[in-house]
Amino acid sequence: MAMSFSQLGGIAGAPITAESGSIISGEASKATVSAWKSPATTTLRCAVRAPGGETDRISPSPPVSPVMRGDLSAACKAFDEAVVEQGRYARGGGAQDKGKGVPVYVMMPLDSVNMGNGLNRRKAMSASLQALKSAGVEGIMMDVWWGLVERDEPGVYNWGGYQDLLELAHKFGLKVQAVMSFHQCGGNVGDSCTIPLPKWVVEEMEKDPDLAYTDQWGRRNYEYLSLGCDTLPVLKGRSPVQCYSDYMRAFKEKFNHLLGDTIVEIQVGMGPAGELRYPSYPEQNGTWRFPGIGAFQCYDKYMISSLKAAAEGIGKPEWGNTGPTDAGSYNNWPEDTNFFRKEGGGWDGDYGEFFLTWYSQLLLDHGERILTSAKSIFENTGVKISVKVAGIHWHYGTRSHAPELTAGYYNTRFRDGYLPIAQMFARHGAVFNFTCIEMRDHEQPQDAQCAPEKLVRQVALATREAQVPLAGENALPRYDDYAHEQILNAASLNLDDDSGAEEMCAFTYLRMNPNLFQPDNWRRFVAFVKKMKEGKDTNKCWEQVEREAEHFVHVTQPLVQEAAVALSH
Repeated sequence: MAMSFSQLGGIAGAPITAESGSIISGEASKATVSAWKSPATTTLRCAVRAPGGETDRISPSPPVSPVMRGDLSAACKAFDEAVVEQGRYARGGGAQDKGKGVPVYVMMPLDSVNMGNGLNRRKAMSASLQALKSAGVEGIMMDVWWGLVERDEPGVYNWGGYQDLLELAHKFGLKVQAVMSFHQCGGNVGDSCTIPLPKWVVEEMEKDPDLAYTDQWGRRNYEYLSLGCDTLPVLKGRSPVQCYSDYMRAFKEKFNHLLGDTIVEIQVGMGPAGELRYPSYPEQNGTWRFPGIGAFQCYDKYMISSLKAAAEGIGKPEWGNTGPTDAGSYNNWPEDTNFFRKEGGGWDGDYGEFFLTWYSQLLLDHGERILTSAKSIFENTGVKISVKVAGIHWHYGTRSHAPELTAGYYNTRFRDGYLPIAQMFARHGAVFNFTCIEMRDHEQPQDAQCAPEKLVRQVALATREAQVPLAGENALPRYDDYAHEQILNAASLNLDDDSGAEEMCAFTYLRMNPNLFQPDNWRRFVAFVKKMKEGKDTNKCWEQVEREAEHFVHVTQPLVQEAAVALSH
């Protein structure tokens, strides 16, 4: 009896044909998984750290070309060993000792659940999850879209596809980070599908366009409800925060039996792309292009009303009529504008301090409201609460940090904008999840003064001071060792001092797709996961870990090889 895993290619949206036989279960798996072994000799590659900090490669070798063996008894043995090893990881033994190593999660495709509330590409999903588990992955991250679950009527929830996906994760022993995605999917980097907000929410926004974030030119953004109306009963008698709370409560009631065991983290969406920020750099329709400074989003009537009240409160009513009028447009650079320029810019004056304090404080208040609710709902369930913060690294080397300011992070050369966020998270015991962990300064446009490494370091210092756990994500898909090494370095939180800082509490890899399962990418990924789980104190070189990880590559090779074949058709 033979078993095909070509359905794995379905994660890219390829048609799935019915397969005969069972997938990845019990004795059938043991009897059918092929075993692989490396050629008798391979060239050892080791990374040597040069004095300048760069990595020199010694004796580079081509990827190992596996040789197939038809010995099914060896296949059974190899698969059994993999299962035992993963069980050891799950129990906290070996390389996953408490306090050592960083568990790796993998983001699921955005459209894992379809518009009909069913699980997309079920067979491909099953094969993919088995491969991830065999590779030592701790778990998966899944978006639980508000626009799907509560799509048609307020208070009516359809969890269909998510129930199926969670059952699969539980079946394979994978933990789950569930994202309460209160934003629209579509229009941001990497968005491969469109999932709007619930129909009844969109209807209310059409009646009252000021429920949407608005820029100074009157352009509306429908990715996420404006925080200006957070507490107002504008959604058929409920406020947005009440809707978010009811949704999280319904999720808890539906999946209470999995909380703390399979579902170990609830990430609460707080803005576009699920991040705590304003939609200041929208890519949809070409509005913004990297590395533009973005634009303030405070011109809906609810935000302006708040601004007026704040200005009157300090005796400056003339400051409450509008936001800055000299801050340029989405694709300007700081020095193109009077407000953000380094010498004499409005950001550094009395009005700038007033406005930026108000603008950033509203974002903090928004986070505070939703975290207060999330904490009360999921208290004593054994799950962590987390919030994602955007890694806005472009123009970081300037004085004003304009793109961070328009996004709501009051971070300048003279002011730490991430410490107040970390302190707010600390009050609620939330994890600080940060992006752009894979990036290096020199890989980015130097004329735009991009500095992702410096930004990550600043955030790490802020979370340490606030005593908040830090988790990470990569901002863009990367499958190369160079990016993996940067993630490993960042995850170890080496801050060049004697603090003895701990490692990140988790890392989430973006994203499960066909490219991840390409042979070379998969080999590198498996080694990366193993290195992350071993932790920063390991004395093994990168290539030695790669060789040790080949055992797991061999076990999962039939999965990834068949996936590549399926994707080529």
